[in-house]
Amino acid sequence: MKKIINNANEVVQEMVEGIAAAYPDAVKQLPETSVIVRNDVPVKGKVGIVSGGGSGHEPAHAGYVGKGMLDAAVSGEVFTSPTPDQVLEAIKAVDGGNGVFLVIKNYTGDVINFEMAAELAEAEGIDVEQVVVNDDVAVEDSSFTTGRRGIVGTVLIHKIVGSMAEKGATLKEIKAVADKAVANVRSIGMALTSCIVPEAGKPSFELGENEMEIGIGIHGEPGIERESLKSSNEIAERLAEKVLRDLDYSGSEVAVMINGLGATPEMELFIVNKKVQQILKDKDIHVYRTYIGEFMTSLEMAGCSVTLMKLDDELKALLDADTAAPAFR
Repeated sequence: MKKIINNANEVVQEMVEGIAAAYPDAVKQLPETSVIVRNDVPVKGKVGIVSGGGSGHEPAHAGYVGKGMLDAAVSGEVFTSPTPDQVLEAIKAVDGGNGVFLVIKNYTGDVINFEMAAELAEAEGIDVEQVVVNDDVAVEDSSFTTGRRGIVGTVLIHKIVGSMAEKGATLKEIKAVADKAVANVRSIGMALTSCIVPEAGKPSFELGENEMEIGIGIHGEPGIERESLKSSNEIAERLAEKVLRDLDYSGSEVAVMINGLGATPEMELFIVNKKVQQILKDKDIHVYRTYIGEFMTSLEMAGCSVTLMKLDDELKALLDADTAAPAFR
């Protein structure tokens, strides 16, 4: 195993300290925690936005802390949900008097621990609402989830609810737009290689030199099909087909996100995007905005995911709003 680390048991804490050191104009670390918050929290009268999950998906989630997106991100250990106490510290730090909204990826540990933290916060007089993101069309249930997994579509939810909160929206209004956004976002990924969790020191799974896996999870969970490696065009067709089959996008405007999983060059992501854009054009689906890059990774996994979000005027305006989040500028 080759990794640029000091100690496998300290990677998360050192990473969080490094994030805070990189963007001191925008964020800070809550002392003695793995929580990154906006420099100006709590913002009086504004609903606080909190998300997070296991580490290893950078820049998610700490890279999306900043004006116009998250007020706090909680980093658990690698591929491990943060504890309720960690989440509670984030909620308390960002509460400006109008409540806190949680964005949760649909993994059993995340849902349980964030909901437990919400109950503890409410017992202390903080109003809390939430949305659970379940955009992965590959797998309905798995050893990690009941229902669909939450993957990179979560980043678009961060942007939408963060923009809504920045406008001064109430918890109820943010909940309504979050539910709408989640209902209209779909994703699926594929992998060419495994990833290596630092503490494990070996690949999470094995793929042959000429194999790929469709529908892989962001923690290395099994996908739906393992098959021989295909061309970029064929991969794009397979991924787009799965997403388009799940929701009727005909005649709609959409946001497209082509996401790298950690070890995929942007060259390859742009080639995938070329084919996805052509597929959408042929189906009379109009692309409003395209995002290309690494938004939610799986350590050093080689692979990509395709996300589509169906848009209306409200969602377009929220995506267009300014943000100071370092990973979404």
